[in-house]
Amino acid sequence: MRVIAMLVVLAGWHGVAGAAGPIIGQPLPAWERGLLDIHQINTGTGNAALFIFPDGTTFLLDAGAVNRSQEREPRYDAPRRPDTSRRPGQTIARYVRRVHPAGPGGALDYAALTHFHGDHMGTLLPDSPRSANGAYQLTGITDVGDELQIRLLLDRDWPHYNFPAPSGGGMMLNYRAFLKWQTENRGLQVARFEAGRSDQIVLRRAPRDYPRFEIRQIAANGHVWTGSGTSARNRFPEGTVPVENNCSLAFRLTYGAFTYFNGGDMAGFLGPNAPAWAEMESAVAWVTGPVDVHALNHHGTPDAANAFFLSVLQPRIHILSTYASSQPGPEVMRRMLSERIYPGPREIFLTNGLWPGRREHMVKLYGETETVWLLERLAKTAATQGHVVVRVDPGGDRYQVIVIDDANETGNVLSVHGPYPSRGASKPATGG
Repeated sequence: MRVIAMLVVLAGWHGVAGAAGPIIGQPLPAWERGLLDIHQINTGTGNAALFIFPDGTTFLLDAGAVNRSQEREPRYDAPRRPDTSRRPGQTIARYVRRVHPAGPGGALDYAALTHFHGDHMGTLLPDSPRSANGAYQLTGITDVGDELQIRLLLDRDWPHYNFPAPSGGGMMLNYRAFLKWQTENRGLQVARFEAGRSDQIVLRRAPRDYPRFEIRQIAANGHVWTGSGTSARNRFPEGTVPVENNCSLAFRLTYGAFTYFNGGDMAGFLGPNAPAWAEMESAVAWVTGPVDVHALNHHGTPDAANAFFLSVLQPRIHILSTYASSQPGPEVMRRMLSERIYPGPREIFLTNGLWPGRREHMVKLYGETETVWLLERLAKTAATQGHVVVRVDPGGDRYQVIVIDDANETGNVLSVHGPYPSRGASKPATGG
């Protein structure tokens, strides 16, 4: 892949007519109309992804800020990126400002939380500062929403927050206080993310110019799209109490021939005595189908990416938003790499792969032999550190993956991969 990346740079690949492609060591060229950008933002503390749609509509998925005790488990988690001078939510907001099509003052048209865990919405700490208005504390999504206007925020259980049980705890109470103040004072709209729909997250500026763009909402709260119209079925039996991860929302993004899937932290590989309904990946695979890019479920922890799920999606690109020593597990890595599960090439990109002290924790989790095997495979992945950007050509026929330096805020390109043909692109004619 390094050879391909260098050839692309030397050839001066153009993603848009008349616009230079990314060059290693220089800032990523700005988004232009017609491009689809997917930025997997790395703060070292959880998940955050910014989407810039072809017409300039913006969508932030998650704003994680996990903070575990480093005294109890030093170096179990990756170091914060770029440093500890700002909270992760502030870093996410600054990243959005840097690349926003409307400039630093641009609003987020959409934001969504896949589920209610700190690494996706922001852990509340005793010393989390209060907002200037005093209504809520700042962490993760509340930090982002305090600095940037969010027009519509979607989550899995608005407005009652009583599934699978009434919400409680400081993190959720703080989130609800944030929603209340923002809706009453800043014009925020909030809605429940509904499985089956394709009209909740749409192009806001020029939808007629890009008729082959769609976000199909596959799952939320255990409801899974049937593949027909907007209907969805409930996978959770009446009276059961699912885990939070399996309540994650999931969606498939389509832009012409290009497809992308994100399923939050849903599980797909469970113990032998687990109930069948608790395995979500197979249920969503049927209606998702093959994709080009897959944001790996649950950061690659051992319950993610089962064989059936991978055999259906068959992604060329796996993006792993990793931040802990358990991510990815060795069996997950084996499944991703296995050509017995699905044939063809595939590349793996990690936001955090190797850091001081990680090996010690991996040995505790997986043993020496498995740790050595996993570290060898991690070293051979396409990238082990940085923001990971998928940039899709106008029309969606091909795309690149670009790794951006996360040690500072220059936005400099570390490596360029591709271009790759999108799975649904028409094959060029051959023959005499």
